[in-house]
Amino acid sequence: MPAPRIKNTRAEAREPLTPFLPDLCNSQAIFLLVLVAELLALLLTISAPSGLRHFNWDKLALVSVQVQWIVLCSAVALCRMRFWLGRQTQIKAGSASYAVVLLITLMLSLLGQWIIYGASDLVLVVERPVEFDYWSLLDNLALAAILSGILLRYLYLQQQLHNQQQAEMQARIQALQSRIRPHFLFNSMNSIASLISTEPETAERVVEDLSELFRASLAEPSLIPLERELTLCKHYLEIEQLRLGRRLQVDWQIGSYTDEVKIPSLMLQPLVENAIFHGVEPMPKGGKITIKVSQNDKQLSIVISNPYVLVKRNTQNNEHSQRHNRMALDNIRRRLTAHFGSAARLSSSAENGVFTTYIFCPLTV
Repeated sequence: MPAPRIKNTRAEAREPLTPFLPDLCNSQAIFLLVLVAELLALLLTISAPSGLRHFNWDKLALVSVQVQWIVLCSAVALCRMRFWLGRQTQIKAGSASYAVVLLITLMLSLLGQWIIYGASDLVLVVERPVEFDYWSLLDNLALAAILSGILLRYLYLQQQLHNQQQAEMQARIQALQSRIRPHFLFNSMNSIASLISTEPETAERVVEDLSELFRASLAEPSLIPLERELTLCKHYLEIEQLRLGRRLQVDWQIGSYTDEVKIPSLMLQPLVENAIFHGVEPMPKGGKITIKVSQNDKQLSIVISNPYVLVKRNTQNNEHSQRHNRMALDNIRRRLTAHFGSAARLSSSAENGVFTTYIFCPLTV
């Protein structure tokens, strides 16, 4: 156990949880940066003395090339520095980001003028000493200082908002994950107490199963292999099987799936717990819970069905039970959304005395 902990600590040191700036290397960010750079080039061209009346397409092309190179090179540099910046103080990280953009602007402006002089020499077939236009360089630096300051401030605030939302979401997920019904704990302890004198080996196994569940409940919210989640669910069902006996029947229909598929920790156990608490336990003869797991090329599907009592004698208890069932489904739906976004779905249906929960989530390896 100590070795994995050391490995996780080193991974966290390499990749902080709160980066200073957003990831500017993904395709969506690059597309938006290219679009903003082109709009800026168009604005600079229009603001020239010629204006729209004598719009100069050659100047637009020249300005676009220069602005695009500055924006994209700055994005690559900031992307490489992203996690290093996250380990610095805000002032140091902001100053370093600002200096990098200005330095790249200066270097590419000098390179651009050098290329233009070289191209003109080829056209005129003459050799002239390179004379840099320092006022043009100063103009570029002034524009870069103003625009990059605004943009970096916006990106910083956007990332801080994202960090705050992620922290709140992780805290909410952890609170949802750590909830194990008190009645399940009490029933498990009673089962263990009754087995200690008659079946000590079974009691020891129940204690081990219960410890596995609580270890998973207290662990950090994360995605775990599907096989691990199914094992935790089986531990829970083995404990409940001792209490309910033949009243509880479980039909596992596990299709083929890859070993690398991952789902949120303790996602199935609350659903199976609901199936027992709201479906099997209230019925005098008990019932059967069916758990189907299948995988296709794009997503993993999980279907859990259980019987439920069509007529309830106590309306107040019925409403209370339905409310708790909805809360559990809403909690799991929020956890799925936090990990997978809109790509994951959870729905349920109640027909002909059978309550069914459907989960569809994208494959995560």
